[in-house]
Amino acid sequence: MRNVDVCIIGGGPAGLAAALSARKEGIENILILERETFLGGILNQCIHNGFGLHTFKEELTGPEYAARYVQMVEEASIPVLLDTMVIDISKDKVVTAISPQAGLIQIQAISIVLAMGCRERPRGALNIPGFRPSGIYSAGTAQRYVNIEGFLPGKEVVILGSGDIGLIMARRMTLEGAHVLMVCEILPFSGGLKRNIVQCLDDFNIPLRLSHTITKIHGKYRVEGVTVQQVSLDKTPIAGTEEFVACDTILLSVGLIPENELSRKAGLKIHTTTQGPLVNDRFETSIPGVFACGNVLHVHDLVDWVSQEAEFAGQFAAQFVKLGSQISRLLPIVCGYGIRYTVPTTLCIDSMKTLTTVRFRVTDVFKDYYLDVFVGQVRVSHQKKRIVAPGEMESILFKKHWLDSKTEDEEITILLQKE
Repeated sequence: MRNVDVCIIGGGPAGLAAALSARKEGIENILILERETFLGGILNQCIHNGFGLHTFKEELTGPEYAARYVQMVEEASIPVLLDTMVIDISKDKVVTAISPQAGLIQIQAISIVLAMGCRERPRGALNIPGFRPSGIYSAGTAQRYVNIEGFLPGKEVVILGSGDIGLIMARRMTLEGAHVLMVCEILPFSGGLKRNIVQCLDDFNIPLRLSHTITKIHGKYRVEGVTVQQVSLDKTPIAGTEEFVACDTILLSVGLIPENELSRKAGLKIHTTTQGPLVNDRFETSIPGVFACGNVLHVHDLVDWVSQEAEFAGQFAAQFVKLGSQISRLLPIVCGYGIRYTVPTTLCIDSMKTLTTVRFRVTDVFKDYYLDVFVGQVRVSHQKKRIVAPGEMESILFKKHWLDSKTEDEEITILLQKE
């Protein structure tokens, strides 16, 4: 049994930022566990630019962004175990892992930071009729094939889903010589950032078919084409709108799922919407001393926000080592009209920072609405929003003095209103 103060599971951008933050708080006995051969996580295959504008005040590629954090971790002499897969976390914070070098290992931690990231939703979750031919890839898998393995998955491509990875791969496949016929999105709005729609689709004349989906995959051994069909507001295919599109490759960009099998095994309470752990404003889960950050908590659109969250999680994990639990009176945050979820879901009245960032996503596209915050029956914030969309993560700064005189029998409500 190895004893550490802070054990960080995941060596991607969240895990690295959390480790550095815990070290800045004076914690020496830190250990990072990473299942891959290299640190950096998914950023290693994201060779496009657009990273680091908030964190480093310059535009970097994914590998460049990751390399800066890896270098800082190495300079801080924070121990790392690579090729190490965590297979269990107990409620008393014993981490069990396996690796080719060390075999089965167990680590007793005072604090644990969960930073395992997320995975892509596969074809099996979509129930599209057809055989199981070759030529169907998740967008992230295709990204790895093109950017790391040097393999082009196909020449005539249809992309299902307008998440950011799908949009970026529409551009990437085009630059590599493939013909991207269209991007289909079942919703009436895109799930990706506006800048990616402009830079990855509009600049390359790639059509975005909103309120369209694939209703059949043709081909028994290799994809030969798809049937694309328009859908109604309740996502039901509209008869008579069927269109056959010949292609040899389908890329799926239909959502990301936080990697929370370990969280569930440990008995953490899981948010029904985000599928990540429920956390308070200290990023502490339902088990004291276990913290979560990054895409394992909720799926982000910018890695800069991942790093920012992880810095706070590492800081609070270090404080737990030195001071124990700081959870005091908790005030729940309730999602009102137009708000899909918030992170965190509760605020610690006594120990919260002077300013605390609450991130959230909306349920639909809203134009010229007000974002209101109520504490009990009192409105404490009233902000005009020109436009908000589900593909763009929003945030609001909570001020501690809003809550100073409040009690636990009240609740915070965030909602959108016309006036």
